[in-house]
Amino acid sequence: MVNVTLGSTGITVEKNAFGALPIQRISRQEAVRLLRKAYDHGVTFYDTARFYTDSEEKLGEAFFGMREKIYIATKTGAVTAEGFWKDLETSLNNLKTDYIDLYQFHNPAFCPKPGDGTGLYEAMLEAKQKGMIRHIGITNHRLNVAHEAVESGLYETLQFPFCYLATEKDIELVGRCKEAGMGFIAMKALSGGLITNSAAAYAFLARYDNVLPIWGVQRESELDEFLSYIENPPEMNEELAKVIEEDRKELLGDFCRGCGYCMPCPAGIEINNCARMSLLIRRSPSAAQLTPQAQAKMKKIEGCLHCNQCKSKCPYGLDTPALLEKNYKDYCEILAGKEY
Repeated sequence: MVNVTLGSTGITVEKNAFGALPIQRISRQEAVRLLRKAYDHGVTFYDTARFYTDSEEKLGEAFFGMREKIYIATKTGAVTAEGFWKDLETSLNNLKTDYIDLYQFHNPAFCPKPGDGTGLYEAMLEAKQKGMIRHIGITNHRLNVAHEAVESGLYETLQFPFCYLATEKDIELVGRCKEAGMGFIAMKALSGGLITNSAAAYAFLARYDNVLPIWGVQRESELDEFLSYIENPPEMNEELAKVIEEDRKELLGDFCRGCGYCMPCPAGIEINNCARMSLLIRRSPSAAQLTPQAQAKMKKIEGCLHCNQCKSKCPYGLDTPALLEKNYKDYCEILAGKEY
């Protein structure tokens, strides 16, 4: 068993956290069962958000009456103080608790600070003073906002995408957080499903003793895989290093991470999946990506308005319309029976 402490928060947990975004896609009964199974096998940190539909409610039901045995992190996407308080009250009600261990600003386009005119950080401080939250964090997909959060000294944790596809700039950010005594929570540890070898993903992250990875869990088989790493954590070896090397050759560069911040699309295109379809077909069973339903989703690309809203909202600066066009062309070739 390997533990990690989130910076100065004092929160120390096993180096496997439960990402509760995917449980919004399964039944309440199944979600509660998976959450409790995770706890029974040593997982004590659970990450959710107001944006994740009924995820908070499922957590609240799973852990009612045992609140002090786990850590709950949730997020607000509010842009005003009024919205902040509304989100916080809703989260407390959904989670059936009177406090949240870690409350995070959810991917803001700027770094909230005292006196910035939004009242957001002031509300966060007041909530902490009232005991409604215990620690203040921020999540982001933008390096400039992440660095500003570290430099500000205002945040106890940063949640940021981090996996073995990381750039040197990403690795530098992890180091800066450690130097600042700031906890680092790694989201997208499997790069939105493009990384298919979780042992390699774990072994890479194990190199960073200040990083807590959160694994998105929807199926029991996925949970069992991550639970097995508690007693038998994968260690970097020649085989796993080779996997990482090959994946970095294939995936580094301009590819869609599937974060979804480009959505919604005015033309109804499911951008966060359609813009990476070529990779999904190569790296997962292709049958699921070639169903009539999937074909109908891809065909919507023909109706792209070229409004560039998605491009302007992409935190990675991708030319999303161009990616959609390329992926649709590749997809049509696959349907036509051409070799990919």
